[in-house]
This record gives sequence, C-alpha cells and structure tokens, in this order.
Amino acid sequence: MLRVKGLLHYGLQVPSLDKGADFYGAFGLRTAERGNAVVIRCDGREQDQTVLTEGPVKRLHHVAFAADPDSLPDWQRHLEGLGLKLLDAPKEVPGGLWFRDHEGNLVNLRDEGIAPWREFGTTDAQDANVGDRVRRIDRARWLTATEQTRPQRLGHMLIFSSDVSASEAFYTRTLGLRLSDRIVGGPVFMNSGPGDHHVFGFVPGEYPGLHHSSWMVSDIDQIARGAQGMASVGYAKGWGLGRHTLGSNLFHYIQDPWGSWIEYSSDMDCITENWQPNDWEDLPAAIWSPEVPADFITNQEEKPA
Repeated sequence: MLRVKGLLHYGLQVPSLDKGADFYGAFGLRTAERGNAVVIRCDGREQDQTVLTEGPVKRLHHVAFAADPDSLPDWQRHLEGLGLKLLDAPKEVPGGLWFRDHEGNLVNLRDEGIAPWREFGTTDAQDANVGDRVRRIDRARWLTATEQTRPQRLGHMLIFSSDVSASEAFYTRTLGLRLSDRIVGGPVFMNSGPGDHHVFGFVPGEYPGLHHSSWMVSDIDQIARGAQGMASVGYAKGWGLGRHTLGSNLFHYIQDPWGSWIEYSSDMDCITENWQPNDWEDLPAAIWSPEVPADFITNQEEKPA
C-alpha cells in the first residue's frame, strides 16, 4: 500500500501577507517573498514549511505531503482508482498532484524528500542533570539558556473535521497514514511511519479549518523563551507551559492573529512500526498545564460556502 513519507508544509490564506510575515518571523522562522506568496522556513532546513497567500479572509489553503521520488504516476493511478478528481495546481504553489478530501480540503502530494534539519545550537540543552544522572559539570546552564528560539522543523498539524472517524478513514485509504491514538469523542492523531508519534490529525468541529501547527524546538528553555518573546510583541494569549498526554510533548501554544494556534513543542514520543494505537476514554489533553483557554477548540475560520 502506498504511504506518504510525512508532512511537508501547509498553506494559509490570510488577509495581510505583511502581518503574516511579521507573526511567523517573531515566532522564530525565516520568511521570504516568492511571487505573490510568502514562504516560511526554519533555519537550516531548505524546505517550505508554510506558504502564505493573500485573500479576503483567513482560511486553510492546503496541506502538502511528501511522496517517494518518481512515485507520482503510481499515486495518480491510486487516487483516480479511488474516484478522486485531480485538479490543476494553484499558480502560487505549482507542482505535484492536487485533489480535495471528503470535506473539501485541498491536498497536495509532492515527490520530494523531507529535508534534514539543523543541529541544535547548544549541547547544554541535552545535558540535563536529573537525580544521580549528572551530565553537566562545572558549566552554568543559565549562561547558555539564552539562545533565541529558532524552531527546528514543522512537527505536525491538526485540522478541524465534522466527522473525525470519516477523516481518519479517508486519510488512511488515500495517503496511507496510520492511527497513532484517538480520544473517544475527541481528537484523532495519525503518523506516517517510524518517527514522531503524530504528524497529522483531526479535532472535532462543525466544519474544516486549521486548529494548530506545531514546531519543534530543543528544550523547555526554548519553549519558555519563545513564549516570552511572543508576549513581548503583543501575542500574549496562549496555553502552556504543559506536557501533553498523547505524544507526551512539552508545549506552549500562542494564538495567531486570525484565531488559530501555533505551538512550540519539544520531547515528542518517537514510535516504530510496532506501535499499537489505543482508544482513550475521558483523557485530558495534558498531564499538567494551566487551564485550557475557553476558545481553544473553537474554529475561528469562516464556514465555507
């Protein structure tokens, strides 16, 4: 069965490209104009992680996944065999195969590799002293905990779905994504094989839209400094610091200018093909954290016509 290699990037339509570039730049990412779009990248990762296009309202534009090199003819036969209609690529994001999922979300398959990411800037971040396991000796950690927050890579994204079970089935059948874990009556988390516990998933909602994107950083210092930095430029509303249940990652979320969320994340569970998913009843989103914002699971995008 064909299976995508992972999440490449996502596209957002936003009312102001300048505001979008400023927000993502403040978050610690590199921004650049490309034609009528703004592309977002991480330091040292030569791969688009987000593509911003301009339009009257904010909405999720598309989601792009990586396929094996030279595999697009096989994917075309597979998708058409499922009865999906292939579409012309948007002029702002040429290349690959394009189609819409069962809820109208635009999906892009690209036969390009997932670029490697930069090494973290300090070895001290990995040299935590925990109990009798002492790795850092005669070095003051606070002196090296001041590095500017620079996300390493796009880790995952969750989107709203009016039927998370149907969405799980669609992306399993079409892209080969696999279930990682699900909360009964709540979110569904999916993986693309060995690696991060989840790269994609669904949050229950009345209609589609972006819930959040998650960006990997080295450690808790990077998360906290990133949250502090965003608050200093006017983006104080968020949720964190905390540790999630499913995925186990440390997190801090920040609400973006259009009502979605963006997450600093670290210490995500890593899985293999041997991982066994579970259905979890009444599981909270976090083991520990501040109170969840009242509008955290509210889709701020306009309902599609």
